[in-house]
Amino acid sequence: METTQTNQLKRKRLMKWQQRIGYGVSDLACNLIWQMISLYLLYFYTDIMHLNAASISLMFVVTRFVDGITDLLVGYLIDHTNTRWGKSRPYFLFGAIPFALFAFLCFNVPDFSASGKLAYAYVTYFGLSLAYTLVNVPMASILPSLTNDTEERTALSTSRKFFAFLGATIVSSTALTLVAFFGNDNERVGFKIVMGIFGIVGCLLFFFTFFSVRELPTQGSKSLSLKTVFHSLKQNKPWLIFAVNILFMWTSFFIQSSALVYYFTVVVGNKALSITVATIMSIVPMFANFFVPILAKKIGKRNLYTLSSSIQLLGLVIIMFADKAVSGILFGAFISAIGYGIKESIYFSMQADPVDYGEWKTGVNVSGSLSAINGFLGKVAQAISGGLAGALLAWGMYQPGEAIQNGKALFAIQAMYLYVPMILIICSIITMQFYNLDKIYPKIKAELEERKENEQ
Repeated sequence: METTQTNQLKRKRLMKWQQRIGYGVSDLACNLIWQMISLYLLYFYTDIMHLNAASISLMFVVTRFVDGITDLLVGYLIDHTNTRWGKSRPYFLFGAIPFALFAFLCFNVPDFSASGKLAYAYVTYFGLSLAYTLVNVPMASILPSLTNDTEERTALSTSRKFFAFLGATIVSSTALTLVAFFGNDNERVGFKIVMGIFGIVGCLLFFFTFFSVRELPTQGSKSLSLKTVFHSLKQNKPWLIFAVNILFMWTSFFIQSSALVYYFTVVVGNKALSITVATIMSIVPMFANFFVPILAKKIGKRNLYTLSSSIQLLGLVIIMFADKAVSGILFGAFISAIGYGIKESIYFSMQADPVDYGEWKTGVNVSGSLSAINGFLGKVAQAISGGLAGALLAWGMYQPGEAIQNGKALFAIQAMYLYVPMILIICSIITMQFYNLDKIYPKIKAELEERKENEQ
């Protein structure tokens, strides 16, 4: 009898870890591709494809807002999906190949005219964004369906962010070296080959996720009208605060990421240092991430978010005062990376909690739509950051490929990498002071469990 129980416990533990790893590698797949987009796509467009910075700025805004609408549609589809595999899980299977294909096409330079290249950039960038939506929105919407245990949700989110940071580390530490190696110092060829490799690996990882996770059966699943969905969201005050914060958090992240190569090439005068800093900003969070479950349990999710954001802000202040001093820059990057790693990990854990609040408040579970709107807001943040970055470069009269730039261009790049992110982090900290879900969450979970028991 004891042997049977022991075997059952071992099997249960094994399945739990299989799901944690399977869920986690989905963000490794995403980051192999999206980290390339965040760090190098703007540089690729301006310095390799030779597109006009102002045109790219407009493209980022237009495609991101249009793509944001598709986030809402995908979320609505998830809420209305009912298959033997679950609601969110099938999208990992069917979205993997398009995601890899468009990633490869994005980093390809066609033999077109300038206007033809811009049109090509529009089509491929929008295609990649749509494919990203198909695999990324389910990553958020599936979390409440994987477990009802809030601590296990934090463990799953921690696993996800560990693999996300691992993917980011692989890209930041190896991408430019691989581009030079495969391209034989021809960046145009190198970027295309490297993105093709990352695309194939990402596709296979999404297949692994599909076969490794399992959704809990839903009680009384029913089709929801858009009116019902938006009525539920309107009453979800914790989510509304969380949603505003998404704009501050991700705009800060995206604009700083897009400025990385420019900042260290032009302002600091040390392009190789960008690889070191990018590696620090991905590998340090990977390990800081492990402390999140313990810290969240000890001080609460909101408080941990605030603390980690403050640490990230401190790191940026250190980099700002370090100027061109390498030791000071590296120390500031290390401090900032600790804060950023903890902040992003707890952010994804928090994302599932307003779903439970909404179900408790209105009796409606809209995890797909809520995750989709979160994704839409993330796309809005990308549109704002991309548009602002391109506009700043155009305003500063940045000259592609030139190591020496005018004063306005230097200020524009400094604003992208330091000043704007710092202001947005402060706004994020202030916004999250109004988020009070942690205090009542145990009561909400207890009442939801009681409702489910009564329905059975």
